[in-house]
Amino acid sequence: MLYDNHHRPVNYLRLAVTDRCNLRCFYCMPEEGIQYMPKTELMTYEEMLRIVRAMVGMGIEKLRITGGEPFIRRDMMDFLGEMSRLEGLRQIHITTNGVVTAPLVPALKKMGINSVNLSLDTLDRRLFHEITRRDDFDKVMQTFDALLTHGITTKINAVMMEGKNDHDLVPLAMLTKDHPVGVRFIEEMPFNGGEAHYDQLWWSHRRILETLQAHFPGLEKIPDPPSSTSYNYRIPGHQGTVGIIAAYSRTFCGTCNRIRLTPQGLLKTCLYDDGVFNIKDLLRAGATDGQLGAALLDALGHRAKDGFEAEARRQFGLRVSESMATIGG
Repeated sequence: MLYDNHHRPVNYLRLAVTDRCNLRCFYCMPEEGIQYMPKTELMTYEEMLRIVRAMVGMGIEKLRITGGEPFIRRDMMDFLGEMSRLEGLRQIHITTNGVVTAPLVPALKKMGINSVNLSLDTLDRRLFHEITRRDDFDKVMQTFDALLTHGITTKINAVMMEGKNDHDLVPLAMLTKDHPVGVRFIEEMPFNGGEAHYDQLWWSHRRILETLQAHFPGLEKIPDPPSSTSYNYRIPGHQGTVGIIAAYSRTFCGTCNRIRLTPQGLLKTCLYDDGVFNIKDLLRAGATDGQLGAALLDALGHRAKDGFEAEARRQFGLRVSESMATIGG
């Protein structure tokens, strides 16, 4: 088992396989997009497989594939197949925007993917177009339907934004009435490739909870899984659950079990740091698995206690502003 310097177990890797995305969500990147990394700077599938295999040997048990949008990277399904056969890796999860995912769902089910997080901030097609700058709402809903049809555990990730999708909080929560899904409402973060969209966070985890309680008076707290990022609740009579992720308030750092790898191989021991070291560069310089492991242990031995300390440590005092697509959603 891996532990950091704060005695937190670390058994979960979030692996971003690409920085490219087929949407342009305004809370993630500018309308014109971002400057993508040259393909030669991205990790190859072979490099990612070697890194994950080495980390599994050290205690990583859970893997989440993210992007960008992972399924726009060529040969992604072949790579997932390789990962699914990796001995010692107990869980594989995927985060996707669902635009091109629907036809792949049967194969994901057969592969044994444990769950899929589907990004969906609104049930209003017009507003979806406004938020994502793309008219792909129907494709995302086809993915939603396919995931339920094939019995893949599904969670909806909805970023709550002042003046944008406020009125969608209750309709999204109502998805849990007839569907066995988890709908998680996420505080907006400043990872948008530019300036934050607000002077202060209006939709905090407290306000989200208060709004849910006002509309669903019987809302009841249910136990949170170990190291959960979400505070979870059930609405009486509903099949699914709702959750609240305090991603900006950072109230769950004390039990964080996650590390991240960006598409270019930058290891992040916290979402809010600016990277600890580049594991891809070590590989290409000829590092052994033992040397990779030693570098990882050293990074965990100097891990920030929470997201605020990690942000304060950023080089040159630079504020968080990079696109979430470049670090893994």
